[in-house]
Amino acid sequence: MGSEGLQARYINPYTDFAFKLLFGTDLNKDILIGFLNALFDGKEVIRDVTYLNTEHLGTREPDRRAVFDVYCENEQGEKILIEMQKAEQQFFKDRSLFYSTFPIREQGIKGDWSYELKAVYIIGVLNFTFDRENPDYFHHEVKLMDVKTCKVFYDKLTFVYLEMPKFHKTEEELETFFDKWMFVLRNLSRLMEKPAALQERIFQRVFDAAEIARFSAEKRYEYEESLKAYRDWNNSLDTAKNKGIAIGREQGREEGMRKGREEGMREGREEEKRAIAKALKAEGMPLSSILRLTGLTEEDIKEL
Repeated sequence: MGSEGLQARYINPYTDFAFKLLFGTDLNKDILIGFLNALFDGKEVIRDVTYLNTEHLGTREPDRRAVFDVYCENEQGEKILIEMQKAEQQFFKDRSLFYSTFPIREQGIKGDWSYELKAVYIIGVLNFTFDRENPDYFHHEVKLMDVKTCKVFYDKLTFVYLEMPKFHKTEEELETFFDKWMFVLRNLSRLMEKPAALQERIFQRVFDAAEIARFSAEKRYEYEESLKAYRDWNNSLDTAKNKGIAIGREQGREEGMRKGREEGMREGREEEKRAIAKALKAEGMPLSSILRLTGLTEEDIKEL
């Protein structure tokens, strides 16, 4: 079994650096296209994509800005926004809806316009579980629907959520092209060689792009910093959860446990965010990247 970091052979795709390397660069555009075609499974066939600016401002100057992980459009001009979310956020569905407004609104044309829009796809690769009632249901496709007829009301706005922790298929159980992609995303950093079941050329491209030994010294340093931030984030969440549980146990009541967990997680997240932001700021990371990784405001970071 492989291990993370310098001992691992392949990068962890849940890190900011690795996800953008695999899916957000012109050099690896074919990897993104392969993933999207497997995800859409024939409903949408993509032959080419154009990367778009990932940083957007609201309608007014003071509005909070949105920084996307990967933002592109296909040959038909349809917009595709992909987000890797490392940890559960209280309002992650609200965030998805908010992000969808940018590729919708930017299609507006000054002057005469019929309001016809190109399709927009919001894809969330989630390293957490939000639907605990259906343990085997991990591939969510959400559209606007008429609640009485249960028919799709508007088919040009689609939200896709992949709950990665729910995917448990082994190499021997992989049946579809999409299964193989899920397996790669779920297990890449733990593998020491390319599995025999992944013979398609696109997966050879993935493993070549993800092999740490092929990185330049600069890219290796960027990855190590991104991996450190990812580990710090997870460690902080674990600490916050444990702190919340401990407080709850001391109170001796179920209500106390719930409040303790929430309080501990809230305090731990804030402390962790500031610690990570301070370290990244000291390393000279761009402000936009720090904002996206930590969720802090520019004012918070200036105070560090």
